[in-house]
Amino acid sequence: MKLILAKNMSYEQLETFFTKNPNVDKNSVFEKGYVVEMNNMVEGCFILDQVEEGIYWLKQLYITQSEAGKLPFLLEAILVLAKERNAKSVYVHSHQPVVDLLLEALQFYPQTTSLFEKKYPVKSGNWWAYNVS
Repeated sequence: MKLILAKNMSYEQLETFFTKNPNVDKNSVFEKGYVVEMNNMVEGCFILDQVEEGIYWLKQLYITQSEAGKLPFLLEAILVLAKERNAKSVYVHSHQPVVDLLLEALQFYPQTTSLFEKKYPVKSGNWWAYNVS
């Protein structure tokens, strides 16, 4: 599994992935996101967006259905990347109960009255945070 800055790949290399996954905001991923390469194929993407000093928001996390079983490994790789960027915290907004279970298993903790949640309110789903050590 390789995490590659999307802007370091040609748009043509990403075109097949974006065509097969129309719900992904391809412009945002191409400008400031990463793609996940497995077996020389783009199988996922995400944006690790710095919103404050040491505070990152993991957005647009997506992995193809065929590689969904590797999502825990992808999340761990993203946390390593966050640590390399000197992150203190990583926040994630989850829309799916199965992702909530995975985040909890990876020691993310739910946010109920977080300052982050107040700054970036959402109508549904749950906010989670991870303290990077």
